[in-house]
Amino acid sequence: MSVSSQVTYKTVGRIHRLSPKLDAVIAPDAEIQQLADGFIWTEGPVWVRDGAYLVFSDVPGNVMYRWSEADGVSEVLNPSGYDGPPTDAFAEPGQNGMALDAAGFLLACDHGNRALARIDLKTRKKTLLLERWQGKRFNSPNDLAVARTGAIYFTDPTYGLKGRNSSPLRELDFNGVYRLAPDGTLELLDADLTFPNGIALSPDQSRLYVSVSDPDAPKLVVYDLGPDGLPTAKALFFDAMPLRAAGGPGLPDGLCLDTDGRLYATGPGGVLVLTPDAELIGVIETGTAIANCAFGEDGSTLFLASNHTLARVRLKTTGLVW
Repeated sequence: MSVSSQVTYKTVGRIHRLSPKLDAVIAPDAEIQQLADGFIWTEGPVWVRDGAYLVFSDVPGNVMYRWSEADGVSEVLNPSGYDGPPTDAFAEPGQNGMALDAAGFLLACDHGNRALARIDLKTRKKTLLLERWQGKRFNSPNDLAVARTGAIYFTDPTYGLKGRNSSPLRELDFNGVYRLAPDGTLELLDADLTFPNGIALSPDQSRLYVSVSDPDAPKLVVYDLGPDGLPTAKALFFDAMPLRAAGGPGLPDGLCLDTDGRLYATGPGGVLVLTPDAELIGVIETGTAIANCAFGEDGSTLFLASNHTLARVRLKTTGLVW
């Protein structure tokens, strides 16, 4: 693995402008900086204000890393997920999506343990919070979003399992979207999405976005949420099939929002910049598939977990950061 100089970073990719509306989001001379490379598949970036560093995961590599401007890249947890005897049961045994809770603990979708986990970043102690739905093991929790109420929304496709839907380890016959309430009540919100993946809440937390990384039907769906945090309606937000048909690398995956409600959704081509009414105004392209993205630093840096690399780009907007 190599880490670029702290003074000069390699620039990659380009900003593809599709509308003048992107001018309010990204400056014309903005550059995408590659911060580190040499990973297998990066995921789950989260900015930690207490210490000013980013944590992210190499899911197939089963290692969680941190990056800071001062220190570059170092390991946080190895293994980050599955830590049992050697097995070929997992395609991706490490941690995937991550988020901070209000107390500063790191919540993680642990593929290898097929669970939601909580990590104390100071001690690096990991606790498994949730492993089953109605007595059956989850597939491999993939991504999560934490509401201001403390509720945790998460997706559970089969990407962590070798063979995915045909894995002999699979106990559930669907790939679900769930909500874990602050009182510990677990509710299944949707069992009808083929491959639910990234998940995020709107700034006012009245909408829940979920990406579907089905190569035959890539899309983003949106749920209207009631005062109790449960869906009252579901709709197609953005159909990514035309972008996939055009040959853009990647599929709908991780996503985040800025304080104005714009969606930054990974998908065919890179990070799709979408207005709250689903207008595609630009694409942040690194030249390879981007798995996830997250705001960090002062809130105006967008970090990109891009295939085997970690990158960033400065924006003119401010993102939602704990």
